[in-house]
Amino acid sequence: MDGLIVLVAALGAAGLGWPVTAAVLHVAASRSERRVAPLAAPGRADDPPGVPGAGGGRAGAGTEPRPIDTPGLLRGGLWIGLLERLLIAGGIAVGRQPAVIAVVVAVKGLGRLPELRESRAAGERFIIGTFASTAVAGACGLAAAALMART
Repeated sequence: MDGLIVLVAALGAAGLGWPVTAAVLHVAASRSERRVAPLAAPGRADDPPGVPGAGGGRAGAGTEPRPIDTPGLLRGGLWIGLLERLLIAGGIAVGRQPAVIAVVVAVKGLGRLPELRESRAAGERFIIGTFASTAVAGACGLAAAALMART
């Protein structure tokens, strides 16, 4: 019976965490201002055309802003989040919460390190998403542990 409770909690956390985390990220994004980063160093009107980082002969060329939160940023987040919540909820339900949470967050952070170093927006999104996802998984795991303690 305990195995079934752990399984239901883990699957529940995975399924429930996705819309909750998406909603939290949506609210966070709507409340923050969109940041942009320059593509290259500012150019001058007398810079030669075709030189990387140069103005291309146009005043102000090379300074067109690009959104930091590009479509390819933090790809695979859905699957990573599902697995993260499965492991955390299951780990909490069976009483292994500190070790499981530490390993999951460490592996997730190390796997995302290159992307997180490139973009402050990605780092903020990663932290907010991880907190929301972990909170849902923790709640489901604690509910399962409490239910198993009663049976």
